[in-house]
Amino acid sequence: MYTYSRTMSSDQEKVDVLICGSGSAGLCAAVWLARFGINYKVLERRDGPLKIGQADGVQTRTVEIFDSFGIGEDMLREAYHVLELAFWAQNIEGGHRDNIQRTRYAPDKETEISHQPHVILNQARLNELMISQLGPQPPIQYSTEVKGVQVDESVDITDLSSYPVRVDAVTADGIAKTYRAKYVLGCDGAHSIIRKSLGFKMVGDSTDAVWGVMDIYPRTNFPDIRKKTAINSSVGNLLIIPREGDAMVRFYIELPAGTKASNVTLQDLQHHARLIFRPYEMDFADTFWWSAYAIGQRRADYFHKNHRVFLTGDACHTHSPKAGQGMNVSLQDGHNIGWKLGMILKGLGKPKPLLESYVIEREKTATELIEFDRGFTKLFNSKYREEHGISQDQFAEMFVQAGRYTAGQAIQYDASGVVEVGERDKEVVGKVTVGMRFPTAQVVRFCDAKAMQLVKGLPADGQWYLVVFAGDISKEESKARLEKISQALDNIVKRFTPVDAYPDSVVDRVLVIFGDRKKVEQEQIPEFFTPVTGKWQQKCLFKVYADDESYNSGHGHAYEAYGIDPAKGALVIVRPDHYVAKVSALDDNLEQSTQQFFEDFLLPLA
Repeated sequence: MYTYSRTMSSDQEKVDVLICGSGSAGLCAAVWLARFGINYKVLERRDGPLKIGQADGVQTRTVEIFDSFGIGEDMLREAYHVLELAFWAQNIEGGHRDNIQRTRYAPDKETEISHQPHVILNQARLNELMISQLGPQPPIQYSTEVKGVQVDESVDITDLSSYPVRVDAVTADGIAKTYRAKYVLGCDGAHSIIRKSLGFKMVGDSTDAVWGVMDIYPRTNFPDIRKKTAINSSVGNLLIIPREGDAMVRFYIELPAGTKASNVTLQDLQHHARLIFRPYEMDFADTFWWSAYAIGQRRADYFHKNHRVFLTGDACHTHSPKAGQGMNVSLQDGHNIGWKLGMILKGLGKPKPLLESYVIEREKTATELIEFDRGFTKLFNSKYREEHGISQDQFAEMFVQAGRYTAGQAIQYDASGVVEVGERDKEVVGKVTVGMRFPTAQVVRFCDAKAMQLVKGLPADGQWYLVVFAGDISKEESKARLEKISQALDNIVKRFTPVDAYPDSVVDRVLVIFGDRKKVEQEQIPEFFTPVTGKWQQKCLFKVYADDESYNSGHGHAYEAYGIDPAKGALVIVRPDHYVAKVSALDDNLEQSTQQFFEDFLLPLA
């Protein structure tokens, strides 16, 4: 263990945020930091970008995140879209138990879970898309291995002038490097040097269940080879995940009890797969990648050190890959911490409530993930199903029911400095839950009659959003109420917006009116919702929407989808990461409660 020194020699590099590891979590955090203009650097031990990723499932919540960053269309164009689940089981009724037969089809996701699909795309390509958002020269230093981290614990959490974290690293050619940072993100995987250097431990257990995985080019007459398919056979279980490109397929294969992962060969996996697919033929034209692993579920005992070093991704939670959660949950760790550090280092947010909320939110998420994975893994264990009398039909039903969680849409954050839960929230907005991601619905943009998803009007550029559902403002009562609310919100927004910043750069605003938009004229819209902003200092007309019939896409019925009474309206405060922070009735208490909410974590103008 080296000795911490507060003196800084000339060969030490200072950086506001040092990200150790260029996986999903690190790169997602980097996207936020780049958008906020923060001085950051990524250290990566590999000699270049990831070439072959082991993860491939992109859940709907992750697709939403990529879309909010403006890179969703590229992802969706290249990816395999998972639309249908197929279930196969032993042919018991036909008297051929060693053969399999199809038992049912099911949709991959409930329509209401998300407007985005569940897709399959290699992690290397996902990383490439995120790197594309980091500027012409992404600050990623490859061939650099982190050796240790230390934190000066005497530095207060509110001190943003100091660089209290020291990270020692070495390049591939043996040159020692020392970095001083205000914050460090440990995104360096299951064998995290950052975690070990801090003395944190992974707590949990492993099972004796061993699974194999291989990406292969199959030659087969199995009819559902291009569908996500779960097979329960007499010799074990197999999960098919079709890959992008229309040729490659991934198999997750349950191996016999007593198998040691270190002894498994590719020939073992191929032989076992052939047995599972009986009576269908299964041959392998080529194998792109394969591995074998023992299933375990573990999470770190601590997620931070002095709110200066934070663990993310596999560095703080590991589990089985079959539910497709690893890359997705890791990426969302980086998504959570990235915007918070951006606000703090930009001088907009208070460190304590923002940083504490990362630990509150992502520790809970990791704990829930571990518990879910334990149960989900047992479903795939033939012995467990037999001992507990779980039928093939019950397995299929439980698999389908797990879809909301695996889609990444079941995460609900508890109350914190950036989440305010009220007892009467559901009376105000019946189908929106504070602490969960803001759902979307089709609306019509007021300025040009374009039908679009409301969430498209909330790009992830670092702002908070005040989403006002004002009701039918062609009615005098609703119009007068909107005028009053607009003035109150304008006062609040100005309080937290630097004088040299655009008026919508810290707290943005979105208006959703109800009814026939043609009865409303532009001058009836309060100026608060059409701020003069941007490079050209133009009045922005893209923040006003109507819950109305569109010309070509029908009616979105947004108020109904959100559970909002048009006669009463509502305010929904949405965080930069699109989680709902607070809801309010449009009443006399709105200004005081909204200002107090923002006072708790934003820095007002001096």
